[in-house]
Amino acid sequence: MQKKQQPIFRKDDYEVIQTCLQEGARESTFGPAVVESLLADFKKGRLVSKEAFPADVVRLNSRVVIQETDKPKEMEVTVVLPEQADIKQRKISVMAPVGVALIGFGKGQEVMWQVPGGKKKFTIKEVFNEQD
Repeated sequence: MQKKQQPIFRKDDYEVIQTCLQEGARESTFGPAVVESLLADFKKGRLVSKEAFPADVVRLNSRVVIQETDKPKEMEVTVVLPEQADIKQRKISVMAPVGVALIGFGKGQEVMWQVPGGKKKFTIKEVFNEQD
């Protein structure tokens, strides 16, 4: 997966996701390639404090509006931990290909992820983060 800019992660999110990986998410239903992609993003990403984290960057529990390149339809999803994922509620796991592609990236950025039919390219249109 190619991404143009360096991802940004909140330190507390990073720690939660790392714990999740250590507790068995490596055997995620999405396979080792997805987990390796997330770990690679962590390595090239930048960790920042809660106070320094940009409001328009995707983190855990962000609601995100994305639009597939060259298609008018927008889709809204929430990025969550694996045990909270529920596709009917549009809650996607941070360990799913789309979750890995979104986390750490912000409004206006393009992201790509592998789907059964090839790679899909999306633009992040909006990011909504709860204040905590």
